[in-house]
Amino acid sequence: MRRALLFAFALFALPAVQAADLHPFSASYTADWKQLPMSGSAERSLTKNDNGSWTLNFKASMMIASLTETSVIQFDKDALQPKSYTFERGGLGKAKKINLDFDHSTNKVTGFENKDPVNVTLESGMLDKSTYQLALQRDVAAGKKSMSYRVVEGTDVDTYDFRVIGPEKVQTKAGSIDAIKVERVRDPSQSKRITQMWFAKDWGGILVALRQVETDGKEYNIMLLDGTVDGKAVKGS
Repeated sequence: MRRALLFAFALFALPAVQAADLHPFSASYTADWKQLPMSGSAERSLTKNDNGSWTLNFKASMMIASLTETSVIQFDKDALQPKSYTFERGGLGKAKKINLDFDHSTNKVTGFENKDPVNVTLESGMLDKSTYQLALQRDVAAGKKSMSYRVVEGTDVDTYDFRVIGPEKVQTKAGSIDAIKVERVRDPSQSKRITQMWFAKDWGGILVALRQVETDGKEYNIMLLDGTVDGKAVKGS
């Protein structure tokens, strides 16, 4: 259950962008667990800083958990380059803190995961756990059918794979939205978890919905409540 909630919170963070550029946005979501009497909410924003970098801010909360996450990103020549990443979780199992600095001049990622030091070689294109979601968002909007990302999780590095399933309409609080369905690719011999996401065809490709099924059968769904892209409210038909 703890892993399910953390993944749900992480996917709240998928932001609204267009394939060719980044745009300021804000979005809020609701979450419902089918087998458990609990609900949650989250907010995410993308802002451009005075020095040209971008900041992703994310906050999520529910009855038994809270999570905050911030990434500072340099966007240069259509490439996302993380500069720093912070993560803090409380109220659900063990508390956790991550602080990472991405130094592209030395090709090193340094910092801490709780009290454990991080010293990872920074590979070309490597992302943090928030910035990869922004990359996924942009790649889906750009029409890609399969995506793979190398992600620094703290002291560990992993590869995240995704594939596009096809178009679908999704009923949200903002109306009916034409969306693109995407699925996380996992080795079935290693994990039976299911993760499916729907991104709007319009509105910069904002995340519309998420469905997660755990190995024990527990299922939860995340749905767009409201959002803005470049100051314009997201509205379906």
